[in-house]
Amino acid sequence: MSERQNIEWKSAWHDDYLKWICGFANALGGTICIGKDDDGRVVELVNYQRLLENIPQKIRNSMGILCDINLLDENGKYYIEI
Repeated sequence: MSERQNIEWKSAWHDDYLKWICGFANALGGTICIGKDDDGRVVELVNYQRLLENIPQKIRNSMGILCDINLLDENGKYYIEI
């Protein structure tokens, strides 16, 4: 899988990505993977447990929407799919 119009890979979470989520919600949808580099390789996401709690709250509080947040594992390294 590669980055496309509706798939974004981000190595770390930044609150600016709420804009991407809003854009995906207003369009045909999309996926943001937190913990993948620009080539789609999983990087070390050490704070994934905190992010699993904080990201849904930030999305709900800023946009009033719910979205699927999944913790995935690739070769023993975790990343989050929104």
